[in-house]
Amino acid sequence: MALLEVDNLSKAFGGVMAVQNVSFAVERGLVYSVIGPNGAGKTTLFNLITGVYTPTEGDIRLDGQSIAGAAPHELAVKGMARTFQNLQICMNMTALENVMVGAHLQLDRNLVRSMLRFPGIARRDRELKEEARELMRFVGLQSYWNLDASSMPYGALKRLEIARALAAKPQILFLDEPASGLNSKETAEIDELVRKVADNHVTVVLVEHDMKMVMNISDRILVLDYGKKLTEGSATEVRENPDVIAAYLGSNV
Repeated sequence: MALLEVDNLSKAFGGVMAVQNVSFAVERGLVYSVIGPNGAGKTTLFNLITGVYTPTEGDIRLDGQSIAGAAPHELAVKGMARTFQNLQICMNMTALENVMVGAHLQLDRNLVRSMLRFPGIARRDRELKEEARELMRFVGLQSYWNLDASSMPYGALKRLEIARALAAKPQILFLDEPASGLNSKETAEIDELVRKVADNHVTVVLVEHDMKMVMNISDRILVLDYGKKLTEGSATEVRENPDVIAAYLGSNV
């Protein structure tokens, strides 16, 4: 059974169908990319799956359980995490504190027990800090532990947001244009990090405009066209699809 299943998903805004009868499945451990030009419905699709929007029609299943219309905080408890194209970083906090914020679900689950046994609070705080440090090592930001987020370069902030999302211990991570605004070196670092995340048993679904990055790291690619599924396949299959070449990729990819 696939980890994520999307069946005939549609979303209408007034009389406009932003997503129409889209179906696909994401197997565990893959890097699955969604591509298409502006207005193709990529962000709307992400918002439907991650609970920002409620579908007009269709179903979404995570681990075989329908999650269509579930709120983002409910999905987070089920193991879904997401980053956004526009950074959602707390700039008045240190990098380490930002990552610790991502672990709030684990903290809340043990809140009552911690309140009943005060020494547990201090111990859990130490554990959270060590987990956050380990995640910062994982994304290559160990030198930024105690630096204010406002002092970090943009590329590092992109990786910090991924570390914070991973702090919630998701089984599936949605990345919305993780390479947006990055130079070639920073894009290569994100490229390597995304693959590293998948290799550590976290399924990754991403929207990305950098086609070279998409072709390099994706196990499967979904192509949208005006809210509809144009095709789906491996990087090679998508690269060689005449409709995709004509509509999106051009001849230089």
